[in-house]
Amino acid sequence: MKKLVILDLDGTVYRGSEPVEHAVEVVHELIKQGREVRYLTNNSAALPGQTTRKLLGMGIPCRPEWVYGSGQAAARWCRESDFKRVYVVGEPGLREAFEREGFSDDTHPQAVVVGICRSFTYDIMRHAMHAIKNGAKFVATNLDPSFPVERGVFDPGAGSIVSSIQTCSGVTPTVIGKPEAKMVEQILSDARLKAEDAIVVGDRLDTDIECAHRAGCDSLLVMTGVETRVPMGQGYSDDLRGVLNL
Repeated sequence: MKKLVILDLDGTVYRGSEPVEHAVEVVHELIKQGREVRYLTNNSAALPGQTTRKLLGMGIPCRPEWVYGSGQAAARWCRESDFKRVYVVGEPGLREAFEREGFSDDTHPQAVVVGICRSFTYDIMRHAMHAIKNGAKFVATNLDPSFPVERGVFDPGAGSIVSSIQTCSGVTPTVIGKPEAKMVEQILSDARLKAEDAIVVGDRLDTDIECAHRAGCDSLLVMTGVETRVPMGQGYSDDLRGVLNL
């Protein structure tokens, strides 16, 4: 039985403001079994405290330190890279994540960090392009083209914003979130566990499952979000209940 269960959020634990069927009872049961639970999300807009309140409001156990998001990971990566000046293209939560690491939004940045941005404009794209062409590091929180919301609907993801800036700048970004292994490696380090002690559960092959593969962890694909077909050899379950015996 795996000591650590790393759960994707959008499409795995909830869709928008609605919990996925069986998610509440499964997370409670995992904790009852004595296992550690962590939430791994490419959502760069929400801070861990906000995600915690959302999950608790659904009846799903959570603490802020259980939540690993691409926004906080990007801020940590930029700090560890010794950047001082950063231009953030994203929601208020992403900007706050950088403010908490001591960054201020800068017109002459060393790095341009791009996440989901519902207020994205041509002027923002132009400023980001010029900064990157002038030598700023191009950093993407994630490349998700879309994400699931309520009633089976999908909204555009951060990847759509990243792609526009990549197109006009001609530069490929450094990606922090899934499918890169950076966040899973941080979870394992913080939990003082090895890759073989953990399983990553998610609804996307190209992000969640690929991230597990790159980190050396086992994975479980759930059919509650994006994917409708399962590749040969991939462990899967119709919903989160499949993780209880792994």
